[in-house]
Amino acid sequence: MTPRWRARWLAAAVTLLASVVGAGGIGVWAYGSRGEKGSEQSAISILQSPILNLPHSHPPRPTSWAPVPSSHTAADHQTTAEVPQAAAPRERHLLYVAVPGIRSDLQYGGAGILVFDADHGHRWLKRIATFADPPGTPPEPVKGICACAPSSRLYVSTPTRLLCLDLLSEKPIWEKRYDGGCDRMSISPDGRTLYVPSFEGPHWTVVDAATGAVITRIEARSGSHNTICGPQGRRAYLAGLRSPELSIADMATHAITGTVGPFSSVIRPFTVNSSETLCFVNVNDLLGFEIGDLASGRKRGRVEVAGFEKGPTKRHGCPSHGIGLTPDERELWLCDSHNSRLHVFDATTMPPKQVASIALRDQPGWVTFSLDGRYAYPSTGEVVETGSRRIIAALADEQGRPVQSEKLLEIDFSGDRPSRAGDQFGIGRKR
Repeated sequence: MTPRWRARWLAAAVTLLASVVGAGGIGVWAYGSRGEKGSEQSAISILQSPILNLPHSHPPRPTSWAPVPSSHTAADHQTTAEVPQAAAPRERHLLYVAVPGIRSDLQYGGAGILVFDADHGHRWLKRIATFADPPGTPPEPVKGICACAPSSRLYVSTPTRLLCLDLLSEKPIWEKRYDGGCDRMSISPDGRTLYVPSFEGPHWTVVDAATGAVITRIEARSGSHNTICGPQGRRAYLAGLRSPELSIADMATHAITGTVGPFSSVIRPFTVNSSETLCFVNVNDLLGFEIGDLASGRKRGRVEVAGFEKGPTKRHGCPSHGIGLTPDERELWLCDSHNSRLHVFDATTMPPKQVASIALRDQPGWVTFSLDGRYAYPSTGEVVETGSRRIIAALADEQGRPVQSEKLLEIDFSGDRPSRAGDQFGIGRKR
């Protein structure tokens, strides 16, 4: 290397290193000179100069680097400089909570969609407006919530209507009213179809998720209420408040093809495993749950909570209203309203075995989980770490009010785009 090019190379090195230091840290720096020994030692002396003597208490920022060839030819000099490369978008884990999600009680967070940052202590982030009702109109209770990450859409139902929100603009896309109203709906895994129960009525409305248009109706005549679209994408499970049987609908034909049960009483909340071989159901008058075989259609077992008694409940009128599988399907969590508890069962054995109980601040009526299974979300607003079974946070809105809701789910973002959506039901996700 000639003295002229050596001087230019050293000046460029100093400029680049100073800009890196000014950015707050030193990445992984590697120089690639193959020139004279003096050039290498000059570069080393620059790297060892006081400008790079940063305190050890401030570790370097994680930075990606990629080599950029010199604009000169190899004959001039053969040094390769390296500059920062944009890091991959960070994934964020957010909890979307629809309120009022405990009947019409505004004391538990007001009205709208509350968004919490699961990566930073479940702190409150923002409130998204939902229905644009005239001033003074009492908010309707939210009946269900579901989302589709690829289409960036969030859906919220009330007894009279269904709202579709854009997760990017956070503005309504459409709002529809259907014959018989709405209850707790579910979306197909491909995000194309919504199965919307009429409000405790005779049918489910099958809806185009993109437009809100009605595709058809499924007549079950069971007092339609709770809905799960199976994770396999082939069957939808329809539970009514006036039937002890769980209806199974073919998602290709939208026709009922079978039932499971009868169970000992009418079905309340329920869940299914990822292979869609088992369902676990709450029924009236049972502190516990019953098990159904989705293949044979038969009731398979009954489990009662040990060590606790039934008693009066604030809402729903049944001892256990809320049940969910952890995503890995190793545990089943059950709500106990009268005793303000979550009961945990080992689901690796059949029937599941009771292993723990967790005290809550109020009577739970629902439970679901984060996508990775790290957190349980009872409707009472606590955040329970599933591994330790400790309460690690309690949801509160921007005014500091305790938040409670039975309609909530996780939505993950990669950069500014939704990447994954959870479910209001604690369904199995074992692969």
